[in-house]
Amino acid sequence: MARARATVKSYLLLQFAKSIDSRRCRTSNRRQNLKMCPNVLELEMKRLWVNANPYVKEIAIAALESGAEAVVLPDGQSDTVRQFGRIKTVEASGDLKPGVDVEFIDIRSKADEDRAAAVPAGKIVVLKMLDWTIIPIENLLARRGGNLIVQVENSDQARLMVEILEKGVDGILLNTTNVNEIKKTAQIVHGVSEKIVVVEATVTAVRQLGMGDRACLDTCTQMTLGEGMLVGNTASGFFLVHSESIDNPYVASRPFRVNAGAVHAYALVPGGKTKYLADLKAGDEVLLVDWQGHSQVAYLGRNKIERRPMMLIEAEAGGQPVSLVLQNAETIRLVDPQGKAVAVTSLKPGDKVLAHTTHGGRHFGMKVDESLIER
Repeated sequence: MARARATVKSYLLLQFAKSIDSRRCRTSNRRQNLKMCPNVLELEMKRLWVNANPYVKEIAIAALESGAEAVVLPDGQSDTVRQFGRIKTVEASGDLKPGVDVEFIDIRSKADEDRAAAVPAGKIVVLKMLDWTIIPIENLLARRGGNLIVQVENSDQARLMVEILEKGVDGILLNTTNVNEIKKTAQIVHGVSEKIVVVEATVTAVRQLGMGDRACLDTCTQMTLGEGMLVGNTASGFFLVHSESIDNPYVASRPFRVNAGAVHAYALVPGGKTKYLADLKAGDEVLLVDWQGHSQVAYLGRNKIERRPMMLIEAEAGGQPVSLVLQNAETIRLVDPQGKAVAVTSLKPGDKVLAHTTHGGRHFGMKVDESLIER
């Protein structure tokens, strides 16, 4: 136990030091036209599984209500749980079958670690750490990459696992009979979201266009001031387009909505991927980002595509161009470096707004390293 505490303490101190370096790097970026920092990572959404074996009805219901992806059950109990709602089940006749889709491995030694690393990449590996140390998990993250879930007993262990090596395991399997612990753990796991590097961009041109089709994205989440979506004409530069969370004398606020831009534009979505605005539909995951780079996943309820007068905004961030075609209306806003909404109709060359830049191209929405010219 003393060894485990010492290991955890050392790990937390290391993480604290890394977080300081990361903050310094982000601050330096803004001053030096944003050279990307290795410690500023885009994190995948984490998976929460809950163990309900032996079967306890209250635990299964709490898992469902907390947004867990899956519940581990005794064989033959899937139909019992499905009557409460839709959730993946892990058992012999479930959605995910042990030995077929999932491998459960107890880690006692280096040989067990090697066995876990050898499991085919398409299978999910669920680890049980019999000697609670960090090193085997770090090794497996380096050797295996994805599809790695670790069993934990409480929310504190869950927090440690989803933050390990700043990337974290893909998810956790919670073993508990405490309903409140499931809720606490869900808040931690679902709260680990992508940290987006937002940068200052200088507007270089504003031009009125004619009519075009624009996409109005209505989500299932209420956004706050300074929050919206990252959208751009190209996959290498995105503006932070503000939500319609501001009242005006003519139109009531719609804080669940982002009037995102022309249908051809890219929206940054969870996992560092992009989607054309025209392709987004009800039920799709979208990424909401605030002016400080904090993000959360939301679900799209509706994509309204309508013909409207359009305008082109062009800017530059650290020598990289950023542009977007948006609806020409005073209710459409970008975000300035102080987190305030700025109407696109008031923008002029020299104004500062927030953007996100990246490098490389896209293939079916996935980032690829290649030479690409987009204008």
